[in-house]
Amino acid sequence: MKPAPLIVILGATASGKSRLALNLAQRLDCPILGADSRQIYRGFDIGTAKPSQEEQAQVPHYLIDICEPTETLTLAQYQAQAYQLIQRLGLPLILVGGTGLYIKAVADGLIIPPVAPQPQLRQALTRLGQPHCYQLLQQVDPQAAQKIEPADQTRILRALEVYYVTGRPISQQQGQAPPPFPVVKLGLAWAPEVLAQRIEARTQTMIQQGLVAEVKQLEATYGADLPLLKTLGYAEIQAYLRGEYSLTEAVQAITVHTRQFAKRQRTWFRADSQIHWLPGESDLDVLAERSLAQINLVNR
Repeated sequence: MKPAPLIVILGATASGKSRLALNLAQRLDCPILGADSRQIYRGFDIGTAKPSQEEQAQVPHYLIDICEPTETLTLAQYQAQAYQLIQRLGLPLILVGGTGLYIKAVADGLIIPPVAPQPQLRQALTRLGQPHCYQLLQQVDPQAAQKIEPADQTRILRALEVYYVTGRPISQQQGQAPPPFPVVKLGLAWAPEVLAQRIEARTQTMIQQGLVAEVKQLEATYGADLPLLKTLGYAEIQAYLRGEYSLTEAVQAITVHTRQFAKRQRTWFRADSQIHWLPGESDLDVLAERSLAQINLVNR
């Protein structure tokens, strides 16, 4: 028998990843590692669809709520924490999320430039404004700019940070060193029109759960200019609170922007030939059984 694998559950937002991960974790009696670039921040709960306290109580969850919203966690730091947990907890573990770069860092052993955060440089770049920073990135590292969304402030700043500290584009300093353990990647696939309906329903649920109150609380605690509040779901509610949208229009904007984000996620994951895709519309128990069958194949 081969060593137990790292089990990766991935897919677009609203595809049911957390639900399947929880079911498998209970069957395998193993912990869950989060792979979501916003669920690592405390207080960003409803808008990130973070596992509830009840769900986290059923199975140990790690790499969730590990940072204050004012802190910066680099990809290298995330990777290091994930590998430390894998070594300490042992395998099998379930890595679940929709942040492709986090998954690639852990499951594929992405080589990351060892550049520590530069707070003063980041502040200076932030003052230039998001559009200007993206234009700078296009000039100094067009290859990285092609892979980073213009609104992804975190990755834009990191790429510029690496360039200005090392004098070399981040795209030239990255590579892969596969980890010393087996990995099985399971993806949840949905027809785009069905996923769009799920996204719309989940957005409505977030509003009912108190997303507006969550944004108000975050603004009161950290200020309305907190960069994380400019991300998907939070930015639209901020616009509503400023009177730029009605609540209905804000919900509509979140739904549209989330569909666009899901399309980009699908494009990212489709490029990975190692992913075994499962039909998302299947019954949860059927999905779990198919997942276990694929895991057992890797273990042979």
